[in-house]
Amino acid sequence: MHTFQPYPIDLIEFDPFTKIGSEWMLITVKSKDKVNAMTASWGGVGVLWGKNTAFIFVRESRYTKELIDESDYFSLTFFDSSYKSAMKYFGVVSGRKEDKIQTAKMNVNYYDEIPFIDEGNFVICCRKMSATALLPEDFHDSEIMDKWYKNGDLHTMYVGEIMQILAR
Repeated sequence: MHTFQPYPIDLIEFDPFTKIGSEWMLITVKSKDKVNAMTASWGGVGVLWGKNTAFIFVRESRYTKELIDESDYFSLTFFDSSYKSAMKYFGVVSGRKEDKIQTAKMNVNYYDEIPFIDEGNFVICCRKMSATALLPEDFHDSEIMDKWYKNGDLHTMYVGEIMQILAR
C-alpha cells in the first residue's frame, strides 16, 4: 500500500475541467462487504450549505448507484495518465459481474471507513449529504434529454461533504 498524507484544502490547485472532465476519476464506495469503483467524468467541487463539497452524477443503471445509496461515504480518486486504459475498463465493465478492482490489479485503501483506490495519487474523501434524482421535467433545455437520456437512464446527483483530501 502507498502512503497518503492529508492535504490542506486551501492549498489545492485543482482544475476540475481537466481533472474530472478530461482525465476522469474513479468513484469508490463500500456497502457491507462489497467495494466497487466506476469511472466518472461528470461532477465538480465547491461550497454548498456552508461546507466544502464534491458533487457527482451516477446513472440509475450503474451498480455503483446501488452501493452508494446504501452507504454514507464515497471517494473520488485521481490518477496519472498511465492509468487511462484502466479508467476506461472501470467505465464499461459492471461490478455486478466481477470484482473490477481485483481484475484491474488495483488495491483498496481506506481513510477511516472511506474506501479509495490505492494506485491513485490524489483522493477526495466524502460523506454523502444528499441524493437528488434528475427528472425529465426538471430540464429547461430540451436538448439535454435528446442528447444524453434517449434511453431514459437518468443520473442521480450526489453531494458529499469533503471530509479529507489525501495526496501520495
